[in-house]
Amino acid sequence: MHHAQNLIICEHCDSVYQKRKLLRGQVADCTVCGAVLERHQWIGVDGQFALIVASLIVFVIANVSPIVTLKLSGMAEDTTLWGAVIAMWNDGAQIVAVLTALTLFFFPLSQLMIFAWVLWFARDGRRAPGFAEAMTALVRVKPWSMIEVFMLGTLVAVVKAHTYFDVVPGAGIWAFGFLTVLITVFSSHDARHLWDVTGDAKA
Repeated sequence: MHHAQNLIICEHCDSVYQKRKLLRGQVADCTVCGAVLERHQWIGVDGQFALIVASLIVFVIANVSPIVTLKLSGMAEDTTLWGAVIAMWNDGAQIVAVLTALTLFFFPLSQLMIFAWVLWFARDGRRAPGFAEAMTALVRVKPWSMIEVFMLGTLVAVVKAHTYFDVVPGAGIWAFGFLTVLITVFSSHDARHLWDVTGDAKA
C-alpha cells in the first residue's frame, strides 16, 4: 500500500510513474502524452483554506452588490447579478437565466463550499467525511464554474455601453474581478495532493 502511494497515474493515457518531490515552479509532465501529472504546491493547506475563506467572503459581496450603474440624462439604474438573472427570466430568456444562475452562482458556490469542507479537515491531516465523493464532485463541478468568462463578457459589455451611457463600475464588478484572481491562484494548485497530505478520519 505504501508503495502504491508513491505512484502517480496519468489520467489521460494511464501511464504509471514514480512520484518525485518537486521544487518550486517545477511541473511533472507525462512523457507519453504530455499531460500535466503534478505541480509543485507552493501554498500549504492552511494557506489554501485562507484563500477559500477569502473567496467565499468576496463571492457574497459580488452577488449582493451592484455590478454597474448606468446613467443617462440625470437618471441612474444599477443591477446586481441576480437582478440581471431575474430580468432575463421576465423577458422570456428562461434558459439563459438558468444557465447564468448555475454557472455564476450555484456551481462556483458548490466548488468553494466543497473545497472549504475538505480543507477544514485537511488542516489537521484528516480526510473529511465523504472525502472521495467530494473530490469526485470537484472534478465534475470545476468545468462549469465560469466566473472568468463572465468577467470578460462584462468588460466587453461595459466598453460598448459606454458609447451610449455613463457607466460607473459598482462594487460587484470589482468583487468579481478580485474573485477571478483568487480562483486563478487557487486553480494553480492540484487538489489531488490532498490525498497525500491526509489520512482516513477516525471514527
